[in-house]
Amino acid sequence: MPRFLHTADWQIGKPYHWIEDPQKRARLQQERVNAVSRIAAAASDQNVDAVMVAGDLFDSSTVAPAVVMEVMEAIASIPCPVLVIPGNHDHGGAGGIWQRRDVQRQMRERCPNLQLLLQAEPQVIAEMVLLPCPLLRQRDSRSPADWLDSLNWSSLPHNQPRVVLAHGSVQGFGAEGQVNQLHHDRWPAEEVDYIALGDWHALTKLNPRTWYCGTPEPDRFPTTDHDQRSQALLVDLKRQDIPEVTPIATGAMSWHRIEAKVSSGADLQRLKETIESCVQRKVGKDLLRVELSGQLSFQGYQQLQQHLQDLDQQLLHLRIRGLPRRRPEPGEFQTFLQRDDAPLIKGISKDLATELDDNSAQGPEHNDIDRAMLEEAMLELRRIVLEEAEDQEAVCG
Repeated sequence: MPRFLHTADWQIGKPYHWIEDPQKRARLQQERVNAVSRIAAAASDQNVDAVMVAGDLFDSSTVAPAVVMEVMEAIASIPCPVLVIPGNHDHGGAGGIWQRRDVQRQMRERCPNLQLLLQAEPQVIAEMVLLPCPLLRQRDSRSPADWLDSLNWSSLPHNQPRVVLAHGSVQGFGAEGQVNQLHHDRWPAEEVDYIALGDWHALTKLNPRTWYCGTPEPDRFPTTDHDQRSQALLVDLKRQDIPEVTPIATGAMSWHRIEAKVSSGADLQRLKETIESCVQRKVGKDLLRVELSGQLSFQGYQQLQQHLQDLDQQLLHLRIRGLPRRRPEPGEFQTFLQRDDAPLIKGISKDLATELDDNSAQGPEHNDIDRAMLEEAMLELRRIVLEEAEDQEAVCG
């Protein structure tokens, strides 16, 4: 009963241009390389007969030679054959990374256990019949698995389980027209025991024999609660039997997405607790997307901004989409409106408060830019006054 790991979409060399801090960007890139060592550990722990990579081991043809060397060294530590097909990011044809001389040399010298499968033909490896469907171009209008439509299934060994290894989209699920499309429903169910797919980055079970394994290290924020990444699939296989498929965790970085309406101090405290439950006290291991709405007092808004600034230092990446509106609570601006010792501040405060009230009365269709400018002006005035008070208190000792 053969056992193997199904993995795909390592995309070593992914640039992550949207992360501005170069050190944090480099750390995220390095973690994709480190994931190979975690796959090696899983392969050893589970005593697998093979590791199958269903395309996109590399992100592009321009991955740095030093990174290629490091990846090959990590693959060499996997204690079994590593069976790889090219995907759309690392296609196997002219101009692809697998045609580079340095890559071919590193494969020969560093990891003889890596078998790059460029031919669409049956191969018996590790007591399995492997049916590889390599992509030789980045975008192909002809399905890379077309050759299976005319395969003489009776010519294959009868007692060894059959595995299709393919990279692309299935019809009705992430398909891009007719590009790199797979038609898994055309292949006789009794002839294929497992279909190992790559290209879709979330764990997806199409049927008991057909799986997208997802990425071993996540590369985007989750879109739903069921968006599962950070794994390889452990597959126990027997001819003409339902495979046993078990996800094995391989990720190190955690990606979180939080949506919250914040309109009170209690809401703000709940948001902080929700974030803390996700990232805890970890530093440099989490990426967080926060989508906020609601309305806060100026004091609450400043507390939120301070918390987000602290998070930005703690996290590997913080992405903010939307913020609560700022609206002074009764009494927040009364101190300024009653300052007879500072008539200029009193006058500016009164004018800003009147303008903000008039803006709110005109409804949501009024220009949000005008309101934002008024709120910024009021916040800045509040900051100046509070700093002045602190300076005077410091002088008085």
